[in-house]
Amino acid sequence: MKWLAAALAVAVILLQYRVWFSEDGVREVTRLNTAVATQSTENEQLAERNKQLAAEVRDLKTGMDALEERARSDLGMIARNETFYQVVPHPSVAAQAPTRTAQAR
Repeated sequence: MKWLAAALAVAVILLQYRVWFSEDGVREVTRLNTAVATQSTENEQLAERNKQLAAEVRDLKTGMDALEERARSDLGMIARNETFYQVVPHPSVAAQAPTRTAQAR
């Protein structure tokens, strides 16, 4: 009877060792749960971005307002009967402003 109890105790210890310390054990499950949570968060962010892009595409296909806004901002276009004014900073103000190359360094 003592041998049977000892054998069962050894079997339980070996099985617990596999659960806690093997490659397929609790550590791997915890790592995979963390990876799934991270991926789910990223998927939610990408789904929101896709909704915004789909709305923008829908606006560009159907509405002239979005198309006109894109033409103005991206292409620098102006509509008929509009006057374009370009505001140029005073030379002394322009000299004080840092250049992009100086900011990159």
